[in-house]
Amino acid sequence: MTHKFPILAHTRHTFAESISSTLGKGNLHAGLVYEEFFRTGEVKGSSAAFNNAQKLLEAILQLTDFSHPELVREKNDGMTGKILLRTPDRLEIESVLIPMQSGGTLCVSSQVGCRMGCAFCETGRMGLLRNLDAGEIVSQVFVARHRLGFAMRNIVFMGMGEPFDNYDNVMQAVRILCDPKGFGFGPRHLTISTSGCIEGINKLVAEGEKGPNLAVSLNASTDEERNKLMPINRRHDMQELRKAMQEYCQKSGRQILVAYVLLRDCNDSLVHADRLAAYLQGLDVKINLIPYNPQSRDRFVPPSAETIENFALHLRKLGYFTLLRGTKGRDIMAACGQLGNVKLRQEMRM
Repeated sequence: MTHKFPILAHTRHTFAESISSTLGKGNLHAGLVYEEFFRTGEVKGSSAAFNNAQKLLEAILQLTDFSHPELVREKNDGMTGKILLRTPDRLEIESVLIPMQSGGTLCVSSQVGCRMGCAFCETGRMGLLRNLDAGEIVSQVFVARHRLGFAMRNIVFMGMGEPFDNYDNVMQAVRILCDPKGFGFGPRHLTISTSGCIEGINKLVAEGEKGPNLAVSLNASTDEERNKLMPINRRHDMQELRKAMQEYCQKSGRQILVAYVLLRDCNDSLVHADRLAAYLQGLDVKINLIPYNPQSRDRFVPPSAETIENFALHLRKLGYFTLLRGTKGRDIMAACGQLGNVKLRQEMRM
């Protein structure tokens, strides 16, 4: 059986090189196939270069795997959309579509499940089923754009999984997404969110200007609190994390988005806000406050609207640019912390 090259797992350069190495020719033409597929979602060989090269086109198409996970479900609450893709091994990938006036944002997954075990996260309760490969990550963008017609300006790796726990595949996906002959996203329109994987942050620093933006899910103001909410903190405490964040700010010249999930009577008092501000002092950050979203089994409840507003106002008075995220997508389980199918792990074991 002829080996096929999955086009969604390649940059234009590596795809064209792979095809031309196999055929002994066709580098330019393979590149044109790549560009047309990423631009339009299909290949008709419309370039004039194929007028006298139909056999070459057929040979390239026979060597190319255009497949992607199947779109099996789409939900929309009028403000936010969620899509579910199913892989050939029957695993589920969830992505969230967030329309905005300045251009949409697509929230993509990097793993099926997650092994970080954050107490407030539905995905964390699944455990890790497996990493997504680069093509499966890029497929989420491809399906959103070319099957659903979703116009997006930004991509955030804030879906299922810890992106830095799947670093190589995520960064290959970033290279594909930023390929000027493919989707052509600028690195500053991509953001990777981590629960605090310091090794990944350090690697991202080494990427330099080609690397995407960084978001850090913090959610606590002391090690004692964070240890209970986020097991990764027992491996890398908050001082280690702060040092990595500081190095990122200094070497990249970019601002970090700090995500903070507000949990009633857990991390939502003004004392917590003061400690959070003190911890972030000297770092170039903006803070994204996220009220806890209900899940299939709740350990927490969100704070009152008054508590949330007071927390945000207090941080602003202390000089921090603070966003307060709305609750879009909550009813379709598309909001922060709601992605994942906890039953899937049990089904896979059976």
